[in-house]
Amino acid sequence: MKVGPKYKIAKRLGASVFEKTQTQKFALASERRAKTKGRGRGPTEYGKQLLEKQKVRTTYGLTERQFSRYVRESLESNGKDSLSPADKLHQTLELRLDNIVARMGLASTRRAARQMVSHGHITVNGRKTTIPSRQITSSDKIGVRAGSKGLVLFEGISAKLSENAVPSWLTFDTASMEGGIVHMPTKDSANTAGDLVTVLSFYSR
Repeated sequence: MKVGPKYKIAKRLGASVFEKTQTQKFALASERRAKTKGRGRGPTEYGKQLLEKQKVRTTYGLTERQFSRYVRESLESNGKDSLSPADKLHQTLELRLDNIVARMGLASTRRAARQMVSHGHITVNGRKTTIPSRQITSSDKIGVRAGSKGLVLFEGISAKLSENAVPSWLTFDTASMEGGIVHMPTKDSANTAGDLVTVLSFYSR
């Protein structure tokens, strides 16, 4: 996914879409802009939905084609597996391999995690994979390829991982450099990037 000027995009969509914009300085600047905007007309309902859709899509680093496919599949599921369409979309986004690699702390951002997977540094069940969008299941084991552990990319990774708070729905062992899913991600155990009900409403117009 091609990304434009990050600060400009974050001003429109919110600081949460990029890690580098999640600073106190950016937050203060955003607060000042919000006060100024508050004097004018607010966005339309369509504008709010569009903004929320762009926010979620950009946070996960997806193309419009990828994201709309996930939305379509979630809407078509219509409560299957005891999940609402919004919960289904949330799980689909969180269970992407690149997202899990980032959540585990192996990469500092989802974009870095996507490159890490694409370059063959990550394994699933002991086998190298180069597909960032791969959907991970509860039985899968995620690890660092043996031939990649000695690279500069993973230098000091054990120390970094010891400081990283892995979400409760995931587990990662720094000794074996392998982890997996403890339970399926929920809105409580994995923060949502935005209002997914609003996102679904945008595509359901």
